[in-house]
Amino acid sequence: MKHLFFALLYFFATVATAQTLSEYPDFERYQKDNERIIQNKTYPKVIFIGNSITDGWASKRPVFFTGHQFLGRGISGQTSPQLLLRFQKDVIDLKPKAVVINIGTNDIAENTGKYSIEYTVSNIKSMVELAKSHKIKVYLSSVLPVDVYPWRKDITDAVKQIYELNVRIRQLAKAKHVHYIDYFSEMSKENGGMIDEYTYDGVHPTDKGYEVMEKIVLSAIK
Repeated sequence: MKHLFFALLYFFATVATAQTLSEYPDFERYQKDNERIIQNKTYPKVIFIGNSITDGWASKRPVFFTGHQFLGRGISGQTSPQLLLRFQKDVIDLKPKAVVINIGTNDIAENTGKYSIEYTVSNIKSMVELAKSHKIKVYLSSVLPVDVYPWRKDITDAVKQIYELNVRIRQLAKAKHVHYIDYFSEMSKENGGMIDEYTYDGVHPTDKGYEVMEKIVLSAIK
């Protein structure tokens, strides 16, 4: 019954996005690599799933991932419903011991529609419950600091929205007895944006920014 409940949870959560797969960029991007991993049974220790921040991390700093048996499953531009839709194939089917989830900044930037903190938190909660039902340890990470989204300068309250979402993510982690990784505190400056040397556009990390994130995440996962 428990597995049936989570299967239904996953089904209804994905259907509720009310979007077709064609509207989800690169949805099957990792399909061939996932098939190879499953066929060879070379399952990763930890999967990092998220948006462009995770995508760029794995592509720019591959040694960090291969050196620790980590696997990157980020897709640029994605939001929480898109992540939930591919969570089965890009996380659960690959049988990791743990998953690091970083999502939410593109929800706030309204990449796929009007932002609702309740909807975003609900999607993250569904991912947590799916992972836990498959005995996968969960690490929820904070949204990185942003004061202005370069592609959505009309969103003037990004700092406030990110702060509030991070509070909710931390509360969710506590309620679900999973780990919370706080990148935000180490990477933010006084105005709520990201420290200049840690970002090249106010949203995405530089190598220096990723170095900070690596220290934080390794300390949490050890």
